[in-house]
Amino acid sequence: MMYEMYIGIDDTDSPEGMCTTYISSVIIDQLKYCGYDIEGYPRLIRLNPFARFKTRGNGAVSFKIILDSPSQVENVKKIVLDKVKNLSMMENENTNPGVIFYHGEIVPELKYFALRAIRSIITIKEALDLAHDIGAEIHQFKKGRGIIGSLAAMGCPLEDSTFELLAYRMRDNYGTKRQIDSDSVVKMNEKTYPQTFDNLDGGYMAIEPHTPCPILYGIRGESSEAVLEAHNLVKSLEPIERYCIFETNQHTDMHIQKIEKIQEMEQFGCYQIQGKVKDEPRVIEGGHIFFYLEDDSGEVECAAYEPTKEFRNVVKQLRPGDEVVLYGGIGTHQTLNIEKIEIKKLEPQYEEKNPICDCGKRMKSAGAGKGFKCPKCGSLLRDGSKVLSPLERDLELGFYEVPPSARRHLSKQLVRMDK
Repeated sequence: MMYEMYIGIDDTDSPEGMCTTYISSVIIDQLKYCGYDIEGYPRLIRLNPFARFKTRGNGAVSFKIILDSPSQVENVKKIVLDKVKNLSMMENENTNPGVIFYHGEIVPELKYFALRAIRSIITIKEALDLAHDIGAEIHQFKKGRGIIGSLAAMGCPLEDSTFELLAYRMRDNYGTKRQIDSDSVVKMNEKTYPQTFDNLDGGYMAIEPHTPCPILYGIRGESSEAVLEAHNLVKSLEPIERYCIFETNQHTDMHIQKIEKIQEMEQFGCYQIQGKVKDEPRVIEGGHIFFYLEDDSGEVECAAYEPTKEFRNVVKQLRPGDEVVLYGGIGTHQTLNIEKIEIKKLEPQYEEKNPICDCGKRMKSAGAGKGFKCPKCGSLLRDGSKVLSPLERDLELGFYEVPPSARRHLSKQLVRMDK
C-alpha cells in the first residue's frame, strides 16, 4: 500500500543569503537518492508581498512524497529536518523556519488558508490552529513563523500556474559576481519568448538575482518543457551545482482581489479597482509619482515609484477625469502601489487660445480689458474672449505594465492576461 505525505517548508533565508527553494532542492535530491518518489513538481508559492515579516522573496515550498510504507516516514522526516536545521540562516533574528508534515486530503480549509496568506495577513496562532485541526505535524525553529507559508504552499489551489527553473551556484561562488553569457540569454529569449518571459529588461538580465543567495539564475515560463529548453540554451560561465523546476503561482495575479469600491480596501491587501483620476499626477524628489483615484465611496492615493522607470511616463500623463483600472497593493503608508494599469477612457483636454480673426490670423491681446487685435489686418474685437482648443493626448487606451525589473513575483504580465 502506497503512503503519501505532503511536506511544506518556509522562512529559511535572510537578506544575507540562503534560499528556501535551494534547501528544498537539496532535500528532494537526497530523498530521490534514497529511493523515494516525489510526485510531480515541487510547488513554489509566493505569499502576500506586503506581509510585515516576509522573507526575501516571500516564497514557500511544498512537495508530495510517495512512500512504500509508513515505516519510511521517520527517515524522511529526519532528512528534511536535518537539512532545514543545518542550512537555514538561523543566526538571523528574522529567520524563523517552519516545516509541516501532512498525511491526508487537501481540504477546503487548507485552500482557503492559502488564499488568505496570499491576499492578507495571517498569524502564527491561526496556522497552529489549522494544523491541529487537520492533523498536520508541526516543526518550529525559533519562532517558527514559517509554518504559515508551509501550510499555504501545500494548500494553494493552482488553477492557473507557471513554472520556474532555478539553477544554483557552487557554494564557493556565493556572494561573487555571477558569470552568465549575456549573448546566450538574448538568443534564449528570442527563441523561447513568450513561452518564457521576463528574461530581459532592455540590457538588464532579469533572470539573474542580485543578492548573495545560492541562485545563479531563474527562468520563468508557461511549462516545464519551456523553462528546461531555455535553461539548455543559457551558457553559464561558472559551474552549476544543481537545478530544480518548480510549479508556482508566480505571475497569476493570485494576490489581486477585484473590488467594486475604494472604501473596501484594507492595508496590506492587493486589489483591482476602477475609478477616476482626481488630480494631476505630481512628481516628488526621487522621481516617485503620486495621484489620487476616486469613486463614489472615497479616494486612495496611488503611486508609481522610481524603480518602475518608463511606466511612470504613462502615469505622468494621466489627467483628472480619466477612467482607469488599477492593479496593486496597499502598503504601510496606505498608498496603492501600482503594478499595472488599464486606461478605459480619456477625459478631453483643452487649452485657452486667442480667437481667430476673420482674415484667418490668430489675434493678440489689445491690452487689459480692451479685447483683441489682429496683427495682420488690424481688426479689433472689443468684447471677444479666449476660446477652448482641443489638445491631442499622447496616450492610448489599453493596458500598461511595470518593467520586469520592477515586477512583483505574483503580478501577471500583459503577455499572460488571457490565461
